[in-house]
Amino acid sequence: MTFAVHGLPVARGIAIGRAVLVVSSRIDVAHYFIKPEEIDTEIDRVRTARNAVADELAKLQTNVALMGPNDAPHELAALLEVHQMLLQDEALTGGVKHWITDRLYNAEWALTTQLEIIARQFDEMEDEYLRERKADLEQVVERLLHRMKGTAAVLAPSPPRRKRPAAEDDDDPTAGDGIDAPLVLIAHDLSPADMLQFKKSVFAGFVTDVGGRTSHTAIVARSMDIPAVVGARTASQLVRQDDWVIIDGDAGVVIVDPSPIILAEYGFKQRQGDLERGRLARLRHKPAVTLDGQRVDLLANIEMPEDTVGAVKAGAVGVGLFRSEFLFMGRESQRQTRLPDEEEQYQAYKRAVEGMQGMPVTIRTIDVGADKPIDGKVASKQEHLNPALGLRAIRWSLADPAMFLTQLRAILRAAAHGEIHLLIPMLAHVSEIRQTLSLIDFARSELDSRGAVYGKVKLGAMIEIPAAALTLKTFLKYFDFLSIGTNDLIQYTLAIDRADEAVAHLYDPAHPAVLKLVADTIAECRRQGKSVAVCGEMAGDVAFTRLLLGLGLRSFSMHPSRILAVKQEVLRADTSKLEVWAKGVLESDDPASVLAGS
Repeated sequence: MTFAVHGLPVARGIAIGRAVLVVSSRIDVAHYFIKPEEIDTEIDRVRTARNAVADELAKLQTNVALMGPNDAPHELAALLEVHQMLLQDEALTGGVKHWITDRLYNAEWALTTQLEIIARQFDEMEDEYLRERKADLEQVVERLLHRMKGTAAVLAPSPPRRKRPAAEDDDDPTAGDGIDAPLVLIAHDLSPADMLQFKKSVFAGFVTDVGGRTSHTAIVARSMDIPAVVGARTASQLVRQDDWVIIDGDAGVVIVDPSPIILAEYGFKQRQGDLERGRLARLRHKPAVTLDGQRVDLLANIEMPEDTVGAVKAGAVGVGLFRSEFLFMGRESQRQTRLPDEEEQYQAYKRAVEGMQGMPVTIRTIDVGADKPIDGKVASKQEHLNPALGLRAIRWSLADPAMFLTQLRAILRAAAHGEIHLLIPMLAHVSEIRQTLSLIDFARSELDSRGAVYGKVKLGAMIEIPAAALTLKTFLKYFDFLSIGTNDLIQYTLAIDRADEAVAHLYDPAHPAVLKLVADTIAECRRQGKSVAVCGEMAGDVAFTRLLLGLGLRSFSMHPSRILAVKQEVLRADTSKLEVWAKGVLESDDPASVLAGS
C-alpha cells in the first residue's frame, strides 16, 4: 500500500530505489552499582573502548585521506575529526569518571548518564548547527557502548532481491531486473563513519528519522549532490527492507511502495531533474550577468578553509561569509591551548585565501554566545535566559578583548596573502562600532611594534538586527560595506526564536517588515556607493532571487550547492523590468502571494 512520510528537504532531486535499512544503533544498557574496589576496572573498560574507537576513527580518516574528492567529500573528513574531538572531550571523559567514582555507576550507565547531561546542553544552544552536533555525540557514545558490548553491526541483513516482471511501461523505474535497481538508505541517523561505509555502496539517496538542515547527513548529502530527506521521524520504522521508495528531496517527502502512476510521475521528474542538473553544470564558467547587462557576484558561505575547494568548483567568485567560529569549536581535546592561537588562526585564514586563488574572502569575526561551549563552560540557564538576546557575537568579542585582538591580528596577517574583507557581526550601537574599530587599530599597532607583515582589509558590518537596519547612515560612516544576515534579521524583526519549533511556522522571510528592512539597506548602500551583500538563506533561495535583483542587490552569498541554480535565475532576469515589480511586492500586504504568483 502506498503511503508517504514527510520530513525536511535538505538535498534536492529525486531518488527511486529499493530500501536498505540501517538497524537502530540504540542498544540496551545495564544499570547497576559497582563495588568501590571495581572503580578502576570500570574506568579501564571505558578507556579501552575509547582507545579502540579512536583507532577505528583514525583508520577511517586515513582511508578518507587516501580517497579522491569524488570518492570522499571533504566534509566527511571534517566530521570524522569532530567525532575524534568529541571522543576525547573532557566534558565526556571527566563526567563518566565522576559517575563511576562518586556514584559507583557501572561504565555503561555512567556513559549514558553523562550523554544525557551534555545532550541537554546541546538542546539549549541557539545555533542550529551546534545544536545538531548532539547527534554526533550520541553516535560517539554508541560506538563506545558497542565496543564495550563487543558488537559493531550496523546494516540489517538484506533479503534476496525480488525480481519484477519486465516493464510494460517505460516510465516505470522499477521495471526489469530488481538486482540492478538503485538503493536508498533509510536510517534513524547516520554517523560520518557510516556515511563513509555507505559511500562505497553508491546509494542514490538518504532518509533519516532525525536531523535538521545542518545535520551531518544533510551536509554530506548536499556535498555528494544526492537527494536526501531528514527529520522523517518514523521512516525507519515504517519502511521495510527492500521496499520500493521514492525520495523527493525538493519537497521533503518519502513515498513508500508507490503505485505505477506515481512511479511514472516521479520517474519523469527524475529525468527532468537530471537534465536540469546537466544544464546547470554548464553554467559554472559562465559569468553571472543579467539580460540587461548587470553583473552579479555569486559568493560562497564556508565554515572551514577546506570548503574553498567546493566553492571554487561551484563557480563562486569569492567567499562572502567565512564563519570563523567553527575554528573555535571542540577545543577541549587540545588541553594545551583552549582556543586557537594567533598562528593557528593565521594559517587557517591564509589557507582560505590561497584556496580561493586570488578571489576575495570575507571573514566574519567569531559569532558565538554564552550558550555555545567553545570553552567547555556552559553557562547556567538562569544566567542566560535568552541566549539569542544575550552576550553573543561582537558583544562576546568586546567582552574578551584579548581573544578578539588575537583573531584580528591573525586576519590582518593573512590579508598580506590576498584580498580579505573583515566582517563584524551583530553591531547595534555606535559605541560598539567605535570600540571595535579602536581594537582593529590597536591590533595593527601591535603588529607594527613587533615588525609583523600584514595587509589592508575592507571593513564591513552585518545588518542582522532591526536597530542596525534603522540606523544605516551611522553604519555607512564607518564601514566600507554591509552584509545582510537575513536569518537573524527575520528572527529579531518578527520576535521569532527560529530554534523553537512551537513558533517556527511564524518565521517568514517574505514578511513586509523584513522585506522593507532589506530593501532600505540595499537602497541606502547604493545611494552612498557602498557595496552590500545578502548572506543568509534568502540569498540561496531562488524564490527570492528576482526580488533581490529588483531591489538592486548585486552580491549574493550562499551555500556553494545553490550557486548554479541562483545563477540561472540571474541569467534569465532583466533588472530594468524587475525594479517596478519589486516595488509592487514591497507595497503589498501579502508579498508571499505576489512572489508565489509571479
